[in-house]
Amino acid sequence: MKESSLPVVLVDDEEDILFGASYLLNSHGVKPVVSLSDGRKLLPYLQSEKAGVIVLDLFMPYTSGIELLPRVVQNHPEVPVVVLTASQEVEIAVSCMKEGAFDYLVKPVEESRFVSCVQRALEIRGLRREIGSLRHSLIAQSVECPECFSHILTCQHDMQVLFKYIEAIADTGEPVIISGESGTGKELIAQALHRVSGRSGEMVSLNVAGLDDNMFSDTLFGHVKGAFTSADRDRKGMIASAAGGTLFLDEIGDLNMASQVKLLRLLQDKSYYPLGSDVIHHSDARIVAATNQNLHEKMMQGNFRQDLFFRLSCHPINVPPLRKRPNDLPLLLRHFIEEASGSMSKPAPAIPDELLTLLSVYDFPGNIRELRSLVFNAVAQHRSGAVLSMQSFRDVVRKGHRASAFEHKCTDAVAGSSLAISGRFPTLKEANRFLVEEAMRKATNNQGVAATLLGITRQSLNRRLKNKDEQ
Repeated sequence: MKESSLPVVLVDDEEDILFGASYLLNSHGVKPVVSLSDGRKLLPYLQSEKAGVIVLDLFMPYTSGIELLPRVVQNHPEVPVVVLTASQEVEIAVSCMKEGAFDYLVKPVEESRFVSCVQRALEIRGLRREIGSLRHSLIAQSVECPECFSHILTCQHDMQVLFKYIEAIADTGEPVIISGESGTGKELIAQALHRVSGRSGEMVSLNVAGLDDNMFSDTLFGHVKGAFTSADRDRKGMIASAAGGTLFLDEIGDLNMASQVKLLRLLQDKSYYPLGSDVIHHSDARIVAATNQNLHEKMMQGNFRQDLFFRLSCHPINVPPLRKRPNDLPLLLRHFIEEASGSMSKPAPAIPDELLTLLSVYDFPGNIRELRSLVFNAVAQHRSGAVLSMQSFRDVVRKGHRASAFEHKCTDAVAGSSLAISGRFPTLKEANRFLVEEAMRKATNNQGVAATLLGITRQSLNRRLKNKDEQ
């Protein structure tokens, strides 16, 4: 650790603990260390100085660590906070972790554990700074290997920034975690990462959802002859097949706790044992994992190992949902129409003018995968005419809008409207007028789309608009 590194800030009212902890860290090369014997000094210090890690005692006079922790996490979320206390109450530990503490240590702490905890926190802090600066600097740069991303259709600026970030981390060989909703294309991102890395080996994919520990171990690590009753010959695992390449583990959030330990060992030591073997094997495959779950939340709940979470989080990638990629909607729509028409040996129908407006008000909970299914269904039902029918799209948007968008967005809109501000319950006529106006606003004054959102015919909407104008 260089002298110019961000300091470890120790906050404890016991001077002997401060001296001992500072000496211990310095003797292990962790420098500089700043000691504060009064909790009241921490927040003013952070206003003028930066910290690499904060080691915070929970129970101190004047201002306790329990009071300081949420304020530090809120105002300085980039700084890991290690909580130090003499209390062994599990509830306090759980509460601290929920408040955002990086780790929780109980006094007296083993020297090796204390040092390794601080070093790990500093490593995470450094990675956060590196990732932040990478993302900031990459915005102005261009993608160097566009052919590596040619299988991902996009013209969205956020996706271009994501591609630049992938190019920046491709050569590191460190683990990557790809998060995003179902159907956003996480495996396509993993494929792009593998292509950019230029690794000589293959990319091997494994969906770990539903695998028990034995199945996971056998599939990933393989086995030797005689490992179990039906093992009549040696079989190499997927990690061996990914030698020199990339191992992609999908649905990592569903991995059971026993298998998490084995994956952590593989990540840490780059080694493993096939089932039934006492001969160690080494791996140079890069591990890329993907999930549609909130792994941090699962970690807080005790359902995902903290050490595995931080080990996987070296290079985090978040794939935006389709609703956050409005510029890509026309591109994807046209592509899927052509793909569907080709697979069904039909001429590609034209896109109705209203269709893009209609789809722009839909949230697409299934994202790109759902859009593809909708298009294939519509093309399959298309019999004649040059223009694609909108009926199947209207049915889905109407149902989805009523189930989700109407509940959340329209409720929020009503809460901020003059109907709510007036302090009285609106009449049916007022509510009807508001809903019509809101539908027309969302549909950018397209009556066909607005009628779909309201669940009425275009003619009925037209009458309501005329009645409104006459009032």
